[in-house]
Amino acid sequence: QVQLVESGGGLVQSGDSLRLSCAASGRTSSRYAVGWFRQAPGKEREFVAAIRRNGLTYYADSVKGRFTISRDNAGNTIPLQMNGLKPEDSAVYYCAYGGRAYSSSPYPARAYDYWGRGTQVTVSS
Repeated sequence: QVQLVESGGGLVQSGDSLRLSCAASGRTSSRYAVGWFRQAPGKEREFVAAIRRNGLTYYADSVKGRFTISRDNAGNTIPLQMNGLKPEDSAVYYCAYGGRAYSSSPYPARAYDYWGRGTQVTVSS
């Protein structure tokens, strides 16, 4: 079992920055990927960014150049640095963990086995 806890969400203005963090604990694997997804009211959950344990990163086109996913030295804390936030970035952001996301594509939600409960990000204009 893997437990994920997101933190760092809040209310900011357009153009501001936020740093989300995903803390993982439990029986983590040596080969995995951590992804960030977001879901706005009335919309489908969408991929934001992911990082594999080997350090490879992936980004949605909508956030590329603005968001940066990384990892701490131990690999159990995954931050998502969000710069140049826009109102359309407003959503609940979820952290996800999975092995299939490492061995295969990290983009689909089905590649992840564990999910956090989300942290709200609201960007006002």
